[in-house]
Amino acid sequence: MLGKKLVTAQKRGETRALCLGLGMVACSMMMYFFIGITIVPFYTKSVWTTETVCKVLKANIKDKVFCPNRKGSEDEEIFPYPCLQVWVNLTASGQEVMLYQTEDTLERNPKCSYVPDKLENSKEVKARIETIASNFKKYQTFPCYYDPGGTQTNVILSRLYPAKGLLFAFLWPTLMFTGGCLIIVLVKISQYVSVLSAWQ
Repeated sequence: MLGKKLVTAQKRGETRALCLGLGMVACSMMMYFFIGITIVPFYTKSVWTTETVCKVLKANIKDKVFCPNRKGSEDEEIFPYPCLQVWVNLTASGQEVMLYQTEDTLERNPKCSYVPDKLENSKEVKARIETIASNFKKYQTFPCYYDPGGTQTNVILSRLYPAKGLLFAFLWPTLMFTGGCLIIVLVKISQYVSVLSAWQ
C-alpha cells in the first residue's frame, strides 16, 4: 500500500515537473517571437553600424521648433523646444556631418540633433538642451556611429539597439529554454530509471 502511494506521488511530481519544463520552453519561444518582431527589425534596419571617432566643430541652439512627441501623434501633443544642431568632423572620411542622438532622433526631426521628451516645464527642457550643448563643447572628441555604405551622410551618438543589447535581450529566453529542456530531460531519465527498476 505504501509502495503504491509512493509511486503515485512520484508520478504526480514527474507530471508537474514535465509541465513546468514544457511551460518554460513555450514561454521562451514566445519571448523569441516577441523579440524577433520588435527589436530585431530595428537592429537590422539601422545602417549606422560602424563605430568611429567624431570631433565637434560647432554646437548651436537655434530658435524653437515644433515637433510631435511621437510619430503619428495628435496636434495637442506637438510641443516647441530649442533646436540643438551639432556638427562634427567624421574621422573616417574627414567630412563635416550632422550628429543625431539616435536613429529615432533623425526620424522625429531631421533638423535637430536632439529631440527631448514632452515635458510640462519648458524651462526644464531648455536647461537640459543647454547642458547637452555645453557638454559637447567641453568633451569635443567622442565615439559615434556612421553608415559605411554611404546611404546616410550623418552620424549618430548611440544606437537604440546595439549588438550587446540584442545579445542581452536573447539571454533570458535562452536561459529559460535551456532550463526547461533540462527539466524535461531529467524527468525522462527519472521515468526511464523507474521503469528499468520495476522491470528488474
